[in-house]
Amino acid sequence: MAEGTKKPFSVREIREQFPALRQTVYGKNLIYFDNGATSQKPQVVLDAINRYYSKDNANIHRGVHFMSQKATTEFEEARIAIQKYLNAKKSEEIIFTKGTTDSINLVAFSYGELLKEGDEILITTMEHHSNIVPWQMLCERKKLVLKVAPINKKGELIEEEFDKLLSNRTKLVSVTHISNTLGTINPVKELAKKTHAVGAKILVDGAQSIQHMKVDVRDLDCDFYVFSSHKVFGPTGIGVLYGKEDLLDRMPPYQGGGDMISKVTFERTTYNELPHKFEAGTPHIAGGICLGEAIRFLNALDMDAIQRHEKELAHYAQDMLDTFEGVRIIGEAKQKTSVVSFVVDKIHPFDIGTLLDKQGIAVRTGHHCTQPLMDFFKIPGTVRASFAFYNTKEEIDTFIAAVEKSISILK
Repeated sequence: MAEGTKKPFSVREIREQFPALRQTVYGKNLIYFDNGATSQKPQVVLDAINRYYSKDNANIHRGVHFMSQKATTEFEEARIAIQKYLNAKKSEEIIFTKGTTDSINLVAFSYGELLKEGDEILITTMEHHSNIVPWQMLCERKKLVLKVAPINKKGELIEEEFDKLLSNRTKLVSVTHISNTLGTINPVKELAKKTHAVGAKILVDGAQSIQHMKVDVRDLDCDFYVFSSHKVFGPTGIGVLYGKEDLLDRMPPYQGGGDMISKVTFERTTYNELPHKFEAGTPHIAGGICLGEAIRFLNALDMDAIQRHEKELAHYAQDMLDTFEGVRIIGEAKQKTSVVSFVVDKIHPFDIGTLLDKQGIAVRTGHHCTQPLMDFFKIPGTVRASFAFYNTKEEIDTFIAAVEKSISILK
């Protein structure tokens, strides 16, 4: 297949590449609707994990021997694959971390060191705890002010209120690209323009977006973009921070140790160049290499077709759930994808989730690490079905029948 040519989108062919989808749970064919928590892994990623640990296992950046050189090359080629996928200007702008949470904490600590008392950070009501707590900790440490932009009952950002909260005191906006609970797609390109107009920087939490849509960080003009490997069909324990080179150069290191240094004496240490300045110690080498494989796998697919398919699945499921008496959809934004969260009158989400599990259907129940959002809707949690490109309408039909059965049992 010629470079740049995308494979025609086929759910059947894609599903064949994910071994975990072929198993049974309680005697039922697995229906995996918990992709918002973590995604399943294609065979190419599983093969890459096995290959690294069985043949190529060596530390990187330090060794002159063959295996070390090979592992280093594969690790850095993964960085380049991610750079190209995000359309970052340089591979040095791609920092490997432990995941989205670690990436946000890195920015909160390192960029936070450039801020001063009274500066403001702006987030939204729909943020994951990982995009709330690090900023609270920073505000306590540096005596900054945390502000929260409200949303409406459909789960959409109220942009007029966001605009009112932006000022010359705002130094950083940190916003989710897609809400993990609501499925809302935020207009981050527009928000970036507004943020830059007041002289502030913007971080985009891409944990729920990179696997569902094409992301171009230069087109978005975001200053930071973060995501986790395990949600984009790669392994756990590895993630990415993209940052504009000039910002990363200005930021002090987050951690000290091996590989992030240029020269160490007992009197003074000088730091390495990007990206190594922020990658102290031996990294998750297999994770980085396998994330590269996952990105190449995704890059070979037609992302526009994937986005259409996943939106269709979400609309199909939501339309069918809307017909149930006592069921309320949480998150009805005009621009949303991949996620359907709902509650059932007088039934706890956990009970619905438990009965769905017994029918072979994996969903997530609870507050989804968005407790302030649950408080806004005045609910304890939701049942969340989150879809990936390997899910089908037939699975949703089975899911809807299982929800109906579960409700009848519990009422």
